[in-house]
Formats: sequence, structure tokens, C-alpha cells
Amino acid sequence: MIGRWWKRKRIDEKLEPAKKEMLVATYHDETRVAVLEEGKLQEIFVEHKDRRSIVGDIYKGRVQNVLPGMEAAFVDIGHRRNALLYVGDIFIPQGNRRGRPEIHRLLRPGQEVVVQVTKDPMKEKGARLTTYLSIAGRYLVLLPQLPTVGVSQKLEPPERERLRDLAERIRQDGLGLIVRTAARGAQEEELRKSYEYLVKLWKGIQRDIQKKKAPSPLYLEPELEIKAMRDVLDSSFDRVLVDSESKYKRIRQYLKEVSPDLADRVVLYKGSQPLFEAMRVNQQIKEALKREVPLPSGGTIVIDHTEALTVIDVNTKSFVGKNSLEDTVLRTNLEAVKEIARQLRLRDIGGIIIVDFIDMNEPQNRKKVMRALHQELEKDRTKAYVVDLTRLGLVELTRKNVSEGLLEAFSDKCPVCDGRGVIFREP
Repeated sequence: MIGRWWKRKRIDEKLEPAKKEMLVATYHDETRVAVLEEGKLQEIFVEHKDRRSIVGDIYKGRVQNVLPGMEAAFVDIGHRRNALLYVGDIFIPQGNRRGRPEIHRLLRPGQEVVVQVTKDPMKEKGARLTTYLSIAGRYLVLLPQLPTVGVSQKLEPPERERLRDLAERIRQDGLGLIVRTAARGAQEEELRKSYEYLVKLWKGIQRDIQKKKAPSPLYLEPELEIKAMRDVLDSSFDRVLVDSESKYKRIRQYLKEVSPDLADRVVLYKGSQPLFEAMRVNQQIKEALKREVPLPSGGTIVIDHTEALTVIDVNTKSFVGKNSLEDTVLRTNLEAVKEIARQLRLRDIGGIIIVDFIDMNEPQNRKKVMRALHQELEKDRTKAYVVDLTRLGLVELTRKNVSEGLLEAFSDKCPVCDGRGVIFREP
């Protein structure tokens, strides 16, 4: 015990920002994980004890009712609200696919069905489900129903082919795999170890499917801090600061098993100030919740949320430029592109997003802005689809939304105006 104590890496003194780092902070009722680049907040994840994300969890559910008009069914998975399963999200074996599937021929009320959550319940909507099952590991994602091999498109072609060959070599008949970006440089033994662990999990799920009655959980995703190590941490991070000794030990143990080369980057923080205060994260969260976000040269972007979509407006504001109006507008739009991509990640904005860039007269400048936007969005782990820039300077894009965003995590609906953002007066 004493030997392990002295081997611990810990920080007590004032912190200097690293080039790229992850912070894991523990509060009495929640865990927060932040990603910083040179001290600037890029992403934040929050898990409350009483409302953890259920995305990725697998359940044995019971069909409550089937709605042919919606091509969907409501499924009881043991939560407060029934979850929604669309016909397009129902797995049908290759040999049984004949024409367009009809929901009432696939499901009936009272039927037990194994489902996985793809989207958390939000506001008054229940969770979104699929019967295409997957189990994620550090290097691999197991696909129990699809005997195929896929490799992350973020890897270079030679590395993709090498990893595809290794995956084909280790997988068993009837099981499929996706090789994740984190597998870059991994050897066959590392992939085999990850694969065997995932197969073990799947066999346990299969046993529970036979034993448990619906509604029952069959597989639950790990705690936030472990999910962050699995899905976000890679060799580009210089360090991981953790303010809880128990979480520090658990994270170190997990990384020693799956990525030993990253385990020594985990550091126990023991400073006098709370970790998020010492690294100015809480201040940056407050700034991120504001409607108006400043740009380096004096321009701004304004972010407004509606029920159907999010609108982002770009303004020059106090920036007057030096050469010409077109140069001023181009520079503002390019600065806005970088900040918009960051805000999408930071606030975890999903659904339809409309960006109103400042009008540009030169076609080559419009192309520069669109090229920069695509480049910045490539840094986002959540896929976004971009529609081309219109003559009015509007860009439409969609971004997948699976959990509550920053605004929902750090705010409550106003009881006076019911979330409309105004103070009512007597008519």
C-alpha cells in the first residue's frame, strides 16, 4: 500500500495549462469531464447521479403499443416514459427482408424485444431505440448481428487496411466489428484482447436475455469518467487531471488494462482550489451559456435556440477592419467559423442549425469560408452534415443530438416565463 502511495503522480501547486488535457471533477451529485486546449474549454460532459445518460444501454423491453400511422412502437424499458422504436431501426436478418417492412407485422403489444438506446429522453420525449445492437470498447465496437468489418474513416488508408486485416483475422463467424480511431498503431494482441472482452460481455447479455423478464437492463454503459477515457482520450492529450482519489485509481487501472502507454498521463490533483476553479473552467462555462460570443477581432456571434432549430448570427460589431469591407467581412466570417465549430461541440448543439454569415461579394471568399467550416467540423466527434452556402449567406447544417447539452445541464426553466425568456406583466 505504501509503495503504491509513493508511486502516485499528484499536483498540489499552481497549475499551468497544457497544450491539450482532460479534467475529471467530482461534485456531491455529479461528475464533470472537460477537454481543454491551451486552457480554452472545448468540450464538457456532465453526469448527474439521478439522471445519467442511458445512451448505449441495452434493455429487454416490452412493446406497449404499435402505431402503424407513425411506423413506430412504444416500448417499456423500465423508465418513467416509454421509449420510441421506429420501423427503420428494427434489425431484420438478411434472408427475411422482403419489400418495405410494416411495423405491425414485426411487433405486437406485449411482445418482448431486446433494444439499445440511441438517444436520451429529452423534455417530454422518451428515449430513442434500435434493435441493431453494438458494444463499444477502447479499440473495437462489437456488432453481434452483422458479420462485417468496418474501419474508422479518420485513419489513413494504409493503417485502415492493416487494421482491417487484423480484425478479419481475430473475429469469429457471425460477429462483426468496427475498428475505432483509437486503434491507430495497435497490434494484433491488443485487438484480440479487446475483442475477447467484448465477446465475453455479449455472452453475458445473451444469458440475461434468457433469464430476465421485461423490462430489465441487460447492459449498462460505464460511468462518465471511464467512457471519456474510452471514447475521447488519445495520445494527443498531454495529461488527465483527476480530483478524486477513487476515480484516479479506477481510471489508472482501466488505462493500464486497455492503453498502458496513457496510464502515466493521469495525475491526481490535490490543490487548495477546486479543480474547475483553478483551471478557469467554471468561468468559461458561464461565458458559454451567454447568448453573445465575442470573436478575436471584435466581431460576435449570437446564438438563439428555438423548438425546431438553432440560429447563429455573425456580426462585425466593433470590428471595422483596415483595407476594405470585403476583407473585413471575410476575416469576421473566418473567425466565426472557428468559434461556431467550437460552440457546437461545447454546447453539444444538435438538430437543425442555421448560420447567417455576413454577405460576401466575391465567390472565392464564400468558398474559403465553406472550406474552413468543413475543416473545423472534421474535429468534431459528432457527425454534422452541411448544406452549401446560399446567396443570402445562410448555411444550413444538421448535427446529431443524443444527450442533453450544456444549456440543459446548467440551467432550469424559468417558472415566471416558462422558458420564453421574458418577464410577463399584467395586460
